[in-house]
Amino acid sequence: MRKYAIIGVGHVGATIAYTLVCKGIADELILIDTNVGKARAEQLDLQDAQARLDSRTIIKINDYSELTDADILFITSGNIHALDHASGNRWAEFEYTRKIVQDIAPKVKATGFNGVVIDTMNPCDAITHYFQRATGLSRQQVFGTGTFLDTARMQKVVAEVFDCDPKNVTGYVYGEHGESQFSAWSTVQVNGIPITELAKTNDLDLDALEAEARHGGWAVHSGKGYTSFAIATCAVKLSEAVFANARLACPVSAYSDRFETYIGQPAIIGKDGVESVTTLALTNDEETKFQASANTIIEKFHAFDDVLAQQANQQQEKRA
Repeated sequence: MRKYAIIGVGHVGATIAYTLVCKGIADELILIDTNVGKARAEQLDLQDAQARLDSRTIIKINDYSELTDADILFITSGNIHALDHASGNRWAEFEYTRKIVQDIAPKVKATGFNGVVIDTMNPCDAITHYFQRATGLSRQQVFGTGTFLDTARMQKVVAEVFDCDPKNVTGYVYGEHGESQFSAWSTVQVNGIPITELAKTNDLDLDALEAEARHGGWAVHSGKGYTSFAIATCAVKLSEAVFANARLACPVSAYSDRFETYIGQPAIIGKDGVESVTTLALTNDEETKFQASANTIIEKFHAFDDVLAQQANQQQEKRA
């Protein structure tokens, strides 16, 4: 029995649910959303589709107790409209998503859930860290999609230049799922050939390619008001790696002992979540960018902690 749960059935959550049901990945699916009517509508729509599918998924809604024996939990809530005037700044959602985590984390913890959590919420690295800390689940069990999507965007951009399949472009985007991310070109190969070698003979502007990949999500957002298909595909693939114990090598937002924060980096994903983090030899310039990106996450995460401390003090003063 493959039991999935999704908290937040907006654009991303609903697309994940649709993918799980149509591909026959989930035997049982729990949809949770503060908008009960939306959760019910998604349930009905997916149930209506099942007479034309080759599989069957049991779909339930808004029952946190169902998380007790769930295998995988996606947390996908957010306020996409916070990004409408953010000019590429995913931290604009932080004000909303941190309150969402404050609400859902105790509820998840109370169920005794002990599966794997995959986070797509923004800012991904900070929210993944906060959710892990708030629930008490292990750092292995809780990880975010992080730069898995950003790496796919890099693969697409590079593949277009060389007229090849994106899957033939390997390598990683590191760092924050945000503006401080960077393509680690020393890790990237095209059809098995290092892109740094190809750049010498093909007059490539790697900085321009990196910028195009970094802003890929905003190109989608500006056109349709949100992103959904690619991020949902990434989340589902990671969940399949967990169920299959695939030990998939890919970049995710995983906890870094070195930086003491969640950050996008290569890892191995298996049955227990993040089986291990992979350390690759980066160039000096890439190491500098990696540290700078970690510093960005840490600085803003600690600022968030300061806000919580102030709020707690204010509440104590009111009770006094």
